[in-house]
Amino acid sequence: MAERKSFLLRIDPAVLDALQKWASDDLRSLNGQIEFVLRRALQQEGRGPASEGAAKKRKTGGDA
Repeated sequence: MAERKSFLLRIDPAVLDALQKWASDDLRSLNGQIEFVLRRALQQEGRGPASEGAAKKRKTGGDA
């Protein structure tokens, strides 16, 4: 498994509560849910680790 890094996150309590409920509904940990949401947002924006090549193609207009 890949190395994990820790960091402090300051978050609005209402947002945290909503994420915790969503995590419970999906049978995930809160940490897992936050990572899930972040990965999905990165992929949708073409910035995810799996989408780096596609993002480079869009920026350059050709093969990266």
